[in-house]
Amino acid sequence: MALSLRDKERVQVIDCDVEEPNAHILLKPMFNHQQKVTIPVPEVDDEKCTYCGKCAQVCAFNAIAVLGNHVLVFPELCHGCGACTYICPEDAISEIDRETGIIEFGESTGIDFVHGKLAVGEAMAVPVIREVKKHINRERLVIGDVPPGTSCPVVESVKGSDFCLLVTEPTPFGLNDLALTVEMLGQLDIPCGVIINRDGVGDSRVEEYCYQKGVPILLRIPLDMKIAQLYSRGIALVEGMPQWQEAFVRLYNDIERIVREGKPQ
Repeated sequence: MALSLRDKERVQVIDCDVEEPNAHILLKPMFNHQQKVTIPVPEVDDEKCTYCGKCAQVCAFNAIAVLGNHVLVFPELCHGCGACTYICPEDAISEIDRETGIIEFGESTGIDFVHGKLAVGEAMAVPVIREVKKHINRERLVIGDVPPGTSCPVVESVKGSDFCLLVTEPTPFGLNDLALTVEMLGQLDIPCGVIINRDGVGDSRVEEYCYQKGVPILLRIPLDMKIAQLYSRGIALVEGMPQWQEAFVRLYNDIERIVREGKPQ
């Protein structure tokens, strides 16, 4: 969609799938800037600490523990909330920055590009996603790639969106994930539509579900060996098969109409 619209709109692409970002493989941006993502984690001054245990009691994530005359800090569990620093009666806890990932910025033939990369071994993607979203340019049409599923990283990624485009396939697995995601977006009050990928395989239950829920099917992409070959070589669909550009422009126009009118049909 971004490639199809870049001559018509000022487009920014953000990749919030920070655990496995891959939009850059197809867009091939030239990266020109990088910044670290850090969270503040506690550092304890043993000379001031009285081992009262209040820091451990207030920590909802068990990132700090007091055992006798020892304070143990588990940085990987820390969410950087600062509660332990705030509550310490002896002012014995300060904060140091711990790197959890990076943000990279680039440009791809008229498309602004931003993505995040979670550091290897890190468990919390949300802080990196938040940093990616801080760089949204609201003067542009922003297209975001988000993680699959309905976990906390997905919720953080889609919050504040005008519309979510759900890519599924006509299989029981696809239907299961689609139903969970539609329910989640309903809770967030975000309108959505569906692209059926690998159209022609499986059965009609995805279509029946969309009809029952009033979720519009906006595009169908068939199971096509040529499309798979393009993808395996890192070539975007609309670059390898330009005839698809018109379909993605229509797709965007449909989304714009739905958002403007608030009507799925």
